Amino acid sequence: MVHTERMQALVAELNAHGHRYYTEDNPTISDKEYDLLYDELVALEQESGIVLPNSPTRRVGGAILNGFKPHRHLARLWSLDKAQNTDDLLAWSARANRLINDYNAKNPETPLPSPEYVLELKFDGLSLNLTYDEGELTQSATRGNGEVGEGILAHVRTIRTVPLTIEYAGGTIEVQGEGFMRLSVLEDYNKTAAEPLKNARNGAAGALRNLDPKVTAARRLDAFFYNIGYAEGVTFHNHREMIGFLRDNGFPVNPYAHYFSSMDDLIAELDHIVARRDQLDYLIDGAVVKLTDMRTREVLGYTDKFPRWAVAFKFEAEETTTVLESVSWEVGRTGKITPLARVEAVELAGVTVQNCTLNNIGDIERKNLLHALGTRVFIRRSNDVIPEILGKADDEEGEAIAVPEQCPGCGAPLEMRGAHLFCNNRLGCKEQLIGRITHFAARDGMDIETFSGKTAEQLYDELNVRDPADLYSLALEDLVKLERFGEKKATNLLAALEKSKSRELAQFLNALGIPNTGKATARLLADHFGDLDRLITAETEELQSLPEVGGIVAESIMGFFRDPVMIDSIARMRAAGVRAEASQPAAAAADANHPLFGKTVVLTGTLTVMTRDEASRKLEALGAKVSGSVSKKTDLVIAGESAGSKLTKARELGVEVLEDQEELLKLLS
Repeated sequence: MVHTERMQALVAELNAHGHRYYTEDNPTISDKEYDLLYDELVALEQESGIVLPNSPTRRVGGAILNGFKPHRHLARLWSLDKAQNTDDLLAWSARANRLINDYNAKNPETPLPSPEYVLELKFDGLSLNLTYDEGELTQSATRGNGEVGEGILAHVRTIRTVPLTIEYAGGTIEVQGEGFMRLSVLEDYNKTAAEPLKNARNGAAGALRNLDPKVTAARRLDAFFYNIGYAEGVTFHNHREMIGFLRDNGFPVNPYAHYFSSMDDLIAELDHIVARRDQLDYLIDGAVVKLTDMRTREVLGYTDKFPRWAVAFKFEAEETTTVLESVSWEVGRTGKITPLARVEAVELAGVTVQNCTLNNIGDIERKNLLHALGTRVFIRRSNDVIPEILGKADDEEGEAIAVPEQCPGCGAPLEMRGAHLFCNNRLGCKEQLIGRITHFAARDGMDIETFSGKTAEQLYDELNVRDPADLYSLALEDLVKLERFGEKKATNLLAALEKSKSRELAQFLNALGIPNTGKATARLLADHFGDLDRLITAETEELQSLPEVGGIVAESIMGFFRDPVMIDSIARMRAAGVRAEASQPAAAAADANHPLFGKTVVLTGTLTVMTRDEASRKLEALGAKVSGSVSKKTDLVIAGESAGSKLTKARELGVEVLEDQEELLKLLS
């Protein structure tokens, strides 16, 4: 009994000191004094065989786990919709205000209050969902798919800022937050680590998803908490009350939280966050904006994926500097010569970067990079695209980039057209021909299964395949003689070629690789002309009459079908059985009264309710024309997640934008 009372007193004292040290950053005793108290507690636990639920000794990590067990959250953990810029943020606010006004118009006796927003930091770590039963931490899980995560209780117990017990014991609650590794801790850790960590985010994620909790303990993680997703016996009227509850119960809450009644003032504050971003001891990748009133949140509710009352504002792409080591030149299927930069490996936005784009020779000149080899350059990574070199980081003169005068593939003289270098030897340049054949066989083209760029190169080298039409002359006895081409692989390729002969006209046109056209334009041409021969003889005037087809595109299409080489290639393919027939125009069977009938629609971003191909097919079935670019002729832009320049252009032109994917489903049904 004496042991238990002393242990309770030690646990209370040590936890109080730990909270002041780790959460408040205001220690009141020395490390030596803390260690003496801690050692006394360890001795008493060993002697008595008792370890209290909130003992700090539980934070050292236990035995290695056999595996993670799934844990179903009591309340769903939602993703946040993203605002890439202030226009997106204002659009989100406008939608929320419209919903509030609609509700108030229908419920004048119980109106919702005027919108108030809270601005918080968006931490770059790993989401945590903690469960407390009667005041004791009983489970912690990763976010998982939002409904089921992985149980990581043993790991989270090692985070010293996470309370093992709380004062509130009125029922079960789930508290949501973010586990992270401080940058200063990462720096200290890497000084002695056998395998240094690449960055703080990976350090946190790797620690919390490691089967050995001792690894988690060694990385000295932290956590911030910002939401209660499920609660028994307690309710909150607004965000302030909920945050106050978290603080009162010992949860670490980030000190930054600003409240606004004006979106203009909130947007101005975003600049202050960006300005102090590099002064923080932890990573953030944006800010979160929420409506504060809980009843408003309940009324606005959720889409299939996001709460309508909150949005994440993503900061602009991250930048860093590294050394430009070399530049190589790649030959595309159209003869365009594209520079590819190799840089000294550097961590940027959570990935290791070694290759960067330079776009073209004009881009190199404009950015003053002609003499930059061996010097430091600025690079930027935006979302998941290949990083871009922005320019030199200093005035140091480096070695010259060797700009080719002959094609790196075939040695033919290069021609400068605008900002690009081109190889005009289109019938004798191996790289161009292999690229053209590979493009022809790709999924968006003739969709020839089992085909790859390596296959195209092997057929070029060993069977003299120089044109897509040559593919339809291949014979089994020739293929089986090739290295790595057994009878089964050869038979499969021939079967895939035979199957490709029935591809519809739109796929065939896209497979041909007509300059300045893509999948959407190929579909437009197929739907309009309905016959390959009609298209081949079309004049620029008729081509330009089509939506999204300007003078340059029309000239490219007409010139392509006036090229004797292309005409011969198409004729050989048709003689081999390639039908290239248009499918029945979707608009013919569509309801002319449907609001999308005859409209020009552009899809951009990632759709969550269906794939973009599915959406395209449904739109075409309703009589809409799906285009690949936004112009004044566009009637509607359907924007999914991470929509970029097309969405921006639509707003600039005043084109109607549909972002609510529930509304999209209704429209397409």
